[in-house]
Amino acid sequence: MVALDIPRLAGEREAQARLTLFVLAAALALAMLLSLSHGASGVSLWSLTLGDAMPARDRLILWEIRLPRMLTGVLVGASLAVAGAVMQGLFRNPLADPGLVGVGAGAGLGAVLAIVLGGLAPLWVAQTLGYHLVPLAAFLGGWASTLVLYRVATRAGRTSVATMLLAGIALGALAGAVTGLLVYIADDRQLRDLTFWGLGSLGGASWPKLMAAGPVMLLALLAAPFLARGLNGLALGEAAAHHIGLPVQRVKSVAILTVAAATGAAVAVAGGIGFIGIVVPHLLRLATGPDHRYLLVNAGLAGATLLLLADLIARSIIAPAELPIGIVTATLGAPVFLWILLRRRGVVDL
Repeated sequence: MVALDIPRLAGEREAQARLTLFVLAAALALAMLLSLSHGASGVSLWSLTLGDAMPARDRLILWEIRLPRMLTGVLVGASLAVAGAVMQGLFRNPLADPGLVGVGAGAGLGAVLAIVLGGLAPLWVAQTLGYHLVPLAAFLGGWASTLVLYRVATRAGRTSVATMLLAGIALGALAGAVTGLLVYIADDRQLRDLTFWGLGSLGGASWPKLMAAGPVMLLALLAAPFLARGLNGLALGEAAAHHIGLPVQRVKSVAILTVAAATGAAVAVAGGIGFIGIVVPHLLRLATGPDHRYLLVNAGLAGATLLLLADLIARSIIAPAELPIGIVTATLGAPVFLWILLRRRGVVDL
């Protein structure tokens, strides 16, 4: 009788995951419209009906400010949530986070180096990169930390996830120490930039930045669904996954590179935004199950929606000024997450 109930329960979970996908897709579409139509300037999407008669100011705000900001928010939110889902599947821990492997710490250190020591760079570097220096440094920092961790955790062609976790914690501590030293020697202007960047913001979104970091995030998002079968197999354990014919080492390598690309590019373009990478995929696992065929897609949709709504609140609550997004996501999300954990402690322990 129990054996007959298992397929029925699996079917219910799959139907629920599909329904969640359609609901999240609709929610994302609504969030995108709200992001484009609301802001401190008062310009709305109705201006588009004016065609060529639309004022130049309205056209500039919609096409050069709000549209790249909205698209950046979609890619950043989806990248952080999908990276979190991949990490949780790789570590077989629903509370895992991309920060565990040191990608965020490495990206943050790269950005801090660019902000504090960027003035010491040769003149041709400043003239060539301009305001791209900080995002580029953050992206390179994330990739460098990933490569270091991969070399430390890989031996004889096999990558130890446990070693990578421990090395990531150590690298994060080292990056934090160096960051603290740089903060200590920074001036007042640099300290303000460091504080605002560390809390995350889409205020600096632009077409050039989107064109630079967007393709990396998009490629990572497109690659993630192909990891679904491998992550489902790893849920059985590496030994069992190997016996059913799963290329375990290849799955781990691609998963690590995907997380590095998604997180590094997201941090590079938007700064440090917490909460999304750990909470969104975790809550979806509780709601719709651990099947990565649906979890990865749903996480991307939910992460993008959450970040757009957080950005809308951040730039509306004290308009015309705006709050860092990290403050909004932590304030809104952390209490909800704690409440759900307290309500479902038995499920989480499993």
